Order: sequence, then structure tokens, then C-alpha cells
Amino acid sequence: MSCSHRSLALAVVAGVVLLGASGLHSRPQRAPQPIPSPNAPDPKFPQGMNGPGPKQPDKRTVDRQNQAEVKADVERLYQLIGELREQVQKSDVTSTLSISVVKKAKEIEKLAKQVKDRARG
Repeated sequence: MSCSHRSLALAVVAGVVLLGASGLHSRPQRAPQPIPSPNAPDPKFPQGMNGPGPKQPDKRTVDRQNQAEVKADVERLYQLIGELREQVQKSDVTSTLSISVVKKAKEIEKLAKQVKDRARG
């Protein structure tokens, strides 16, 4: 039993010496720096505010673009209506309308709805 107590004591002393020696030569370790989350709020702004919102485009610029799109759509609508008129004149009145006439009418209807929505603003 005394042998096991001696070996235990020697192991403890050796461990203390090893830890003490390695502690003298080692540098103090710094705490790891946290990595900021990409979803974290910007620290430049107060709590609960993520800074200025997105800038609204200039109202006049939007109106000009909208007006130009309406003009282009009306021109396209006028062209489609002319094509539909020609197709209907060529077809026989007593027979049913062809698929191309129905498709053209649907395209005109869709474009007319877009023009109406843009005109509203």
C-alpha cells in the first residue's frame, strides 16, 4: 500500500511540476472574439431602428415612365385590334371563330386591363 501511495504522490508532484513549467513559458490566451451576425442591426443607429428606409423614387420620374409605358401599350393595343379586325373580316360570319381570333381577343383584353391599371396609377 505504501508503494501505491508513493506512486500517487509522485504522479501528483510530476503533474504540478509539468503544469507549473508550461504555465511559466506560455502566453496568456485571449478570449475568442465573437463573429458578428449578418442579421444584426447596424450599431450606428438606435436600438429598434435599422437606419433610414429605402428611398422612394421621384414621383415625376415614375409618372413619366408610367406615361411612356401607357403610350407604348396603347400603340400595341391599336395594332392588335387592327389584326383582329382583319382576321374577323376574312372569316366566315356563319361559322365559329377560329382559335387564333379567340387568342388575339384574349391578348387584347389582357393588354387593355394593363393599360387601365397603369392609367389609374
